[in-house]
Amino acid sequence: ASGGSAGPSAPPGSSVVLETVPPAPAEEANGTEGVKTPKVTCEERNGTGLANATLQILNVSQDLMEFLNPNSSDCTLVLFYTPWCRFSASLAPHFNSLPRAFPTLRFLALDASQHSSLSTRFGTVAVPNILLFQGAKPMARFNHTDRTLETLKDFIFNQTGIEARSDVTVTEEDWEGPLPSVLTKGIDWLLLFSLLFLASFVMYATVRTESIRWLIPGQEHEHQE
Repeated sequence: ASGGSAGPSAPPGSSVVLETVPPAPAEEANGTEGVKTPKVTCEERNGTGLANATLQILNVSQDLMEFLNPNSSDCTLVLFYTPWCRFSASLAPHFNSLPRAFPTLRFLALDASQHSSLSTRFGTVAVPNILLFQGAKPMARFNHTDRTLETLKDFIFNQTGIEARSDVTVTEEDWEGPLPSVLTKGIDWLLLFSLLFLASFVMYATVRTESIRWLIPGQEHEHQE
């Protein structure tokens, strides 16, 4: 998987190899022998204002880089999703509950179809895609196919060493928002463009092959026979 460095020294659109760190097995997260040194040292924010611990969704005019401070070591979990993806919808209530479980961290979400340049920059070829940033640098990618509050808690703990609040569960309000858990109708323009490009390429290759066959000596004669 590839990602992008969001630091000021990196030119726009440049990509680098993401430091992907596979999450530790679930059985290690609960055992004292399996506890390892955190891979990312996060600067924890003041968590006293728990009422404001909510997920922030970026609109089409907001740039992710404006919310990530390259000079800071605080950590942000960013979700790339699309409102018509059923996997994004099933993940939504679990991701909505995370800010309450980790009030000292920041949680952002953005519609990948509205931020295609960011999706390309950070190697987001499929959604939902979750990246852990330290400052403005992507440090790890969530690789579990089982996307639940518990697996997300384990991922954050394994990467940062920060423990989740034990009293946080997925509530009825989490199913309502802010990230939508109900699918919306929409067109996956990226998929549509890819299919049209593929069809055009196949048609071009077919015509090109036919033209070359007619130019080869003897081919036209064999065809007429």
